[in-house]
Amino acid sequence: MFSNHLHWIGKFLLLILVVGILFSCSQPSRTFLGIKYSEFPKEKHLSAQVIELDTALFRYPFRIRIEGDKAIVMDLHGSEHYGHLFQYPSFRYLSSFGRRGDSPTEMLSMENFRLYNHELWTLDANKSELTRLDFSSSGDSLLREETVTLDEDILRPLDFAIYNDTTFVIPDYSGESRFLKVNCKGKLIEKIGAIPTANEKALQEARPALAQAWRSFLDYNSRNGVLAAVTQLGEVVEVYNLKDSTHVVRIGEHDEPKFKVSDGYGIPMGIMGFSDVQVTDSAIYAVFHGTSFKEIVKQSGKLPDGGKYIYVFSLKGEPMCKYVLDHYIYGIWVDEATKTIMATDVNSDQPIVKFSFGSV
Repeated sequence: MFSNHLHWIGKFLLLILVVGILFSCSQPSRTFLGIKYSEFPKEKHLSAQVIELDTALFRYPFRIRIEGDKAIVMDLHGSEHYGHLFQYPSFRYLSSFGRRGDSPTEMLSMENFRLYNHELWTLDANKSELTRLDFSSSGDSLLREETVTLDEDILRPLDFAIYNDTTFVIPDYSGESRFLKVNCKGKLIEKIGAIPTANEKALQEARPALAQAWRSFLDYNSRNGVLAAVTQLGEVVEVYNLKDSTHVVRIGEHDEPKFKVSDGYGIPMGIMGFSDVQVTDSAIYAVFHGTSFKEIVKQSGKLPDGGKYIYVFSLKGEPMCKYVLDHYIYGIWVDEATKTIMATDVNSDQPIVKFSFGSV
């Protein structure tokens, strides 16, 4: 499954590198000097409790979120459905949603989903659509209520966050800014920030390629106004406070995302970085891999897929704690009230695991 991701990343990097060279921006570049970090003041080892599911549903369990007595798990490569609803904490299966297909009511992909005001929004990058679903009166299924088509000039959106009742935040893969604010009709209303890179040449000549290399996973907490983004390649954490417009860039020992073009393909270099992030009321939690592409190629699929670390940062991006896990995971859901982390493990037939972490 990972090889499919690597192949897709390579082809897409090549495509947008060509586009970037042909249509490079003439705007002046901006160089950001990120604050380096190498160590965490605390390090703890966490052991997982495996949740026994009574049904086999998943091909690639990618994201998990919990609200009240419901748990929702997204399957990135779902064969029939991309989303599955469970009772929580028993994880008794209830129903599935996001049927795979090309009809108007079906989905070609699901990149992520968000819970907001007891409703659920999903993102289909292949259709460039956001879809709102609501819980049925019995609470055991999710029903499609509304679909929003994004503007054609918004390049393939690979993640999103909900800013408020009328606005979404989406990464900008044109490279002209870092994020886009999009209204509930799918229209672009504001551009936010810039790619915080030291690569001046790429900023001048190939912004879309650079933006794809800087693909990030994001999360936003409307209570404290913090938007966090973590890079899939390299080791960069960005913290935007959208209430006071401050922006902090933290760069780990593996540095910013790297790529090169070789034999007609865009090749990711360096390491696999982060794969998920959550902004809670008091901290930022991010799943980190740290596996080099050289090692991934050398092992030819023998390495477990996922990250065995959860990095915890303050709401200002300061390193606080590193959790070392006994499972490799992809997606997380953090409950600070109960000090638990639910996570997805794509390597196992029992793909839902639980960690208890105590105080940070």
